[in-house]
Amino acid sequence: MQQPHPEPTREKVIVVHYAGTSTEALVLRGLLESAGIASPASTSTDPFPLREPPKGTHGVEIQVLESEADDARLIIADYLSSAPPL
Repeated sequence: MQQPHPEPTREKVIVVHYAGTSTEALVLRGLLESAGIASPASTSTDPFPLREPPKGTHGVEIQVLESEADDARLIIADYLSSAPPL
């Protein structure tokens, strides 16, 4: 008899950082991924996406699962305190 597949857990995804540019977001997501923390890029349905967020906006969101948020924030803070500006 086959055992039923367990229900996938629906963990909340939260924003842990707002990157100033899409380049910074790409670097930070790669850094998180190398530490084993998934941080998917936002998917935009805008047919004319902007290359960079306009001045006065909050930037590009870096999102992770809620259970990994504290680790992600520490990794990002450590990197930003030691890295040259992008």
